[in-house]
Amino acid sequence: MSLVKLSIKGISYSQTQNGAYALILNEVDGDKKLPIVIGAFEAQSIAIALEKEIKPPRPLTHDLFKNFADRFDIAVKQVIIHKLVDGVFYSSIICERDKIEEIIDARTSDAIALALRFGAPIFTYKNILDKAGIFLNPNAAETNNEPQTVDDFLSRSENYANEMESNRSGDTYSQLSLNDLNDLLDGAVENEDYEKAAKIRDEISKRDL
Repeated sequence: MSLVKLSIKGISYSQTQNGAYALILNEVDGDKKLPIVIGAFEAQSIAIALEKEIKPPRPLTHDLFKNFADRFDIAVKQVIIHKLVDGVFYSSIICERDKIEEIIDARTSDAIALALRFGAPIFTYKNILDKAGIFLNPNAAETNNEPQTVDDFLSRSENYANEMESNRSGDTYSQLSLNDLNDLLDGAVENEDYEKAAKIRDEISKRDL
């Protein structure tokens, strides 16, 4: 079976399932998207790894794993989403130490959070992408031939960052000065409220344009 390389398109908040998120993976050499349901903690961990500008004061679980692996010279070479059973994706983390390769079973959300931290590529098999992949067509509402958005699978938002920007808290942040925003950002990071920190950071970024 041939492997298909995937990239991360974004994280989408579910408006239909309370507290659920969808990680949207994109076929690198194609147009299919692979939505995967993940929990809030994993969504936060992946979002932080994607942002890079937000540094937690203490390591999250996936950061701890990365630090542990670095200390003992363990490298994550790649992640493979290798099985889909009853809507649940199964993944393997391909690790290497002293030129010896090991395969570790993992939840897909954890595997991808680690892949981001190690800079490791993400793959799935073509038959899985054919079975679970979807097309996101912004004009689908007119054609009715394809899903309009990921909400047909899970959510109406295609990108977690866009969801955060549209949050009503953004109106409050827009009225604050840069000094106040920076103070709030420091407090949010210190309190490990990374979703709030991301919203504040987005408002600060707008001011810098």
